[in-house]
Amino acid sequence: MRLIIRDDAEASSSYVANYIINRIKNFAPTPAHPFVLGLPTGSSPLGVYRILVERYKAGEISFENVITFNMDEYIGIPRDHPESYHSFMYKHFFSHVNIHPNHVHILNGNAPNLEAECVAYEAKIKASGGIDLFLAGIGEDGHIAFNEPGSSLASRTRIKTLAYDTILANSRFFDNDLAQVPKMALTVGVQTVLEAREVVVIILGARKALALQRCIEQGVNHMWTLSSLQLHPHPMIVCDEDATLELQVKTVKYFKSIEKVASEQGFEQILPSAVRTGSGNRAAAPAVVTVDEVQSPTILSPQPTTSRLLRPTTPAAEYPVRSVSPDFELVPDRMASRLPDPSFAARRLTPNPEEREERERERHQVPRTVWVGAVGV
Repeated sequence: MRLIIRDDAEASSSYVANYIINRIKNFAPTPAHPFVLGLPTGSSPLGVYRILVERYKAGEISFENVITFNMDEYIGIPRDHPESYHSFMYKHFFSHVNIHPNHVHILNGNAPNLEAECVAYEAKIKASGGIDLFLAGIGEDGHIAFNEPGSSLASRTRIKTLAYDTILANSRFFDNDLAQVPKMALTVGVQTVLEAREVVVIILGARKALALQRCIEQGVNHMWTLSSLQLHPHPMIVCDEDATLELQVKTVKYFKSIEKVASEQGFEQILPSAVRTGSGNRAAAPAVVTVDEVQSPTILSPQPTTSRLLRPTTPAAEYPVRSVSPDFELVPDRMASRLPDPSFAARRLTPNPEEREERERERHQVPRTVWVGAVGV
């Protein structure tokens, strides 16, 4: 894992924006070979979006051949609501760059069948060739997307009930009125994020310090879903100094020294895009990246640990149909009937029900003799 520490939020946002721009440029996307970018909402990526827009207007980057998939969307509020994630993305990013509307994918929180919407979203990601880079932020409780504490690390895009802390944090966008904040959302799963070829997380401010500490200095824990990045082969966290307040001093110095050494050696801890995602022609690789087809992790298909250890039988079928009872009557068989010698089936070491009843009748019909003293009665 790479941890990049910058002095403040502006410097952190600038680093992430430049990183994304360089990745897209090195990728050299074309209509037949687009760059697939996963995007978050919230306050943390605002600076990144602002810089990306500025660089686009300066003619330094084009999003014409970029496909995007957003992480989440509220359930039950109109798409044109000022606080919907559709509105957020168009207000801060999409309406300011040259991305094609058909290349924008955001979950529909008002779909008639929300479960089907989630399954279809996973299918669209796979049909696009998988996500090349997933940008993310985190909540104060360490959740990534809306994968609240306790979420399965093998989870896929699904319906999620929001935790009270998340509702409270998001109330600032709803006039601090908890009653107005949606209580449920659609979100990509932890596994969906981990299957991106690269994950970049931006973490800003002292309020996120404890979450960063739990995810960096402690083990993988479903109560802090960002910690799942420890299972990914190419994760990077970019944070400001305030976000490191809970980290040990030696942890901060360690990651700063790693970055310094890498810079002195002339590389930025990243493999060339041509190596990681192909030379501009995805025809050499499967059009649809499926984890099941990969026998071992590679640069082209990282396949995080959860893909192998926690892989669901049908990844996109988050809501399988329950099995039904058979129509025939279940009759317990005899062990003797399973033996290859048919003669055993005819033998009974214990009497059958009819024989037992006959013996009981005979037993009750035999007169009993009662002895009183030495005289029989």
